[in-house]
Amino acid sequence: MPQFASHREVAPNVYREKIGIDFEDFEPGMLFQHRPGRTIYQADNARHTLESLNGAMLHFDEEYARHTEWERPLVVSTYTLEVVTGMTTRTFGRVAANLGWDKVTLPHPVFHGDTLYATSRILGKRDSKSRPTQGILQIETEGANQDGKLVIRFERTILMYKRGHGPYDAAGY
Repeated sequence: MPQFASHREVAPNVYREKIGIDFEDFEPGMLFQHRPGRTIYQADNARHTLESLNGAMLHFDEEYARHTEWERPLVVSTYTLEVVTGMTTRTFGRVAANLGWDKVTLPHPVFHGDTLYATSRILGKRDSKSRPTQGILQIETEGANQDGKLVIRFERTILMYKRGHGPYDAAGY
């Protein structure tokens, strides 16, 4: 019978895709390259400016942006954070809660048409003191564009379910 890290057998010859690696399997120093990449389209940025009420013309007014040092609209920084965080879900999908984002830096702008790729390194791991069925991971994530230019870096602390606990296990995922 085949075994897949990405799937579990739920019936004979029937496999269900899993999201996330178990807390117990992470170790400090591990590096994860998250794929696929994500191309950012003008419509994505325009939608985000409307949803977030970000009225900075630099994000949606082509004529205004043409007169800046960038000469074109920039993607909203919080959208870059959102996309790069989302790209990590297949690895860190057993999360109970995001506890915080720290040290967010944006060394290079993101433009419409850029494709982003994310990489995460496990910085630390410990059992939760107040929740015995959960643990805490500290992660550093970097996002780079198609040219390898670093566009975002941040540290993130997440609370994760341990193996055999949480809604994944109760619901049969």
